[in-house]
Amino acid sequence: MKVLLIGGTGTISTAVTALAAQKGYEVTLLNRGHHNDKLPRGVTAIAGDIHDEEWVNRTFEGTHFDTVANFLDFEPADFERSYRLWKGRTNQYIFISSASAYQTPLASPIVTESTPLANPFWQYSRNKIAGEEFYLGKYRSEGFPITIVRPSHTYGEKSLPLSIEGNYGPYTVLERLRQGKKVIVHGDGSSLWTVTFNTDFAQAFVGLFGNVHAIGEAYHITSDESLTWNQIHEIIGNALGRTTAQVDAQLVHIPSEIIRESAPDIGDGLIGDKSNSLIFDNSKIKKAVPEFSATVRFDQGVRRSIEYIYSHPECQKVDEAFNRWSDALIEKYEAATADLPKIADFAE
Repeated sequence: MKVLLIGGTGTISTAVTALAAQKGYEVTLLNRGHHNDKLPRGVTAIAGDIHDEEWVNRTFEGTHFDTVANFLDFEPADFERSYRLWKGRTNQYIFISSASAYQTPLASPIVTESTPLANPFWQYSRNKIAGEEFYLGKYRSEGFPITIVRPSHTYGEKSLPLSIEGNYGPYTVLERLRQGKKVIVHGDGSSLWTVTFNTDFAQAFVGLFGNVHAIGEAYHITSDESLTWNQIHEIIGNALGRTTAQVDAQLVHIPSEIIRESAPDIGDGLIGDKSNSLIFDNSKIKKAVPEFSATVRFDQGVRRSIEYIYSHPECQKVDEAFNRWSDALIEKYEAATADLPKIADFAE
């Protein structure tokens, strides 16, 4: 099978690249070439800019792929360019959408692929919805061979699912937890969240390659493990040597709306995604890929991630600006809530 992955070195796509190569597929990556030094044996990397449509056309003139999967499809201009580039050059085009595209807030916490798509809170999600509508329109009008995949929160060796983190990945928050410093968690930390290790995701994703029954269909790919945000931070803290009681004492719960006022980019992702409880029904992807089963439990995946991060200095950059912001917001919030009127003072 001849596969083109556009991107191929991110959290999700690294695992996809590795599994596709392991299966013996003829894998080509198209990306800027910044992280291609550790690719699996047999993978061909082409360095270039996907936004340069003329260059891509020249580079792939006369080339045809069984599957093209694009991890860099984010905005309407991307969708239109991708359609022009890959129409007639592939038997299957996979658009990576997002589970955040589902109805927010949900009418029901149980999510299937037929759950409506609507997110008035986060532009990222609205763009993904627009992408789905664009590609499905092309499928209905002219048979463009689209398959839509909606990941939820997928993590890997270099990343971890956190309520809030800085610009350089999870290390800054990991160090706050390890050192006993306070950590912000949105809401009261009780909303349910589904986390998926990237190797589990890859098993289902690669299983869709070349599947004729997947054309014109949408699938979310997640584990079946749902945890509260408090549990997520407790498990991470435990892996860092902190007790559950110690971690609970470090967590400062701040409403998402207040976080959004202080940090709009972070807050939009909270209100439009992380603050909503989601439980995914994965029966559709399991029917399409019968061998798919998410086997990496979160406490197991966390230890793999922490071991990697703390053994690779390049993953250990502290975001000092994020630390200062966290400390300032926590101080202001705790001072404000300490001054709240007490109902007992108004008793007759």
